[in-house]
Amino acid sequence: MGLLTFSLNVTLDGCVDHREGIADDETHAFFTRLMDEAGAMLWGRVTYEMMESYWPTVARGELEAPAAIREWATKLEAKPKYVVSSTRANFPWTRSHHIAGDLRTGVQTLKDATPAGVLLGSGKLATELDRLDLIDEYKFLVHPRIVGHGPTLYQGGLPSTRRLELVSATPLGNGAVAMHYRRARLTTG
Repeated sequence: MGLLTFSLNVTLDGCVDHREGIADDETHAFFTRLMDEAGAMLWGRVTYEMMESYWPTVARGELEAPAAIREWATKLEAKPKYVVSSTRANFPWTRSHHIAGDLRTGVQTLKDATPAGVLLGSGKLATELDRLDLIDEYKFLVHPRIVGHGPTLYQGGLPSTRRLELVSATPLGNGAVAMHYRRARLTTG
């Protein structure tokens, strides 16, 4: 069974608006490495539609883009992409698949079938999956910005506090810090 890893850009004040992070070669290289390590991507419909509207055109060379961005787009094109949606069933982007029905069952089945792990990149979906205790790790890229607006991480709230164990904290040259945490599982002895 593969791990479900939630990864997202976040500012110091918790904002997850994708337009507020540092979008440079180093940031794209970080997320390309994460994608390379994972066996599949998992998004909600809104994130899928945002990604679908831009990245395939970059991968096809229809838009001018720096090398790091083109590399991300090309690898994303080839990566299996799974989408949770109750309002849309057709996902024509290359290697896209719909997860319908019971969320816990659908995502657990995906984890079980993906030994290399699944990379989750949707904030609202992450809240629901965390409520179902399905997220194993968190890899946030924390940007050195305070933006004073939302949307924010876990804006919908959780029923209880999540205890995490620090795996690593790696500063990037652009001032962002790559934070890797895993769920702290309580053991009884």
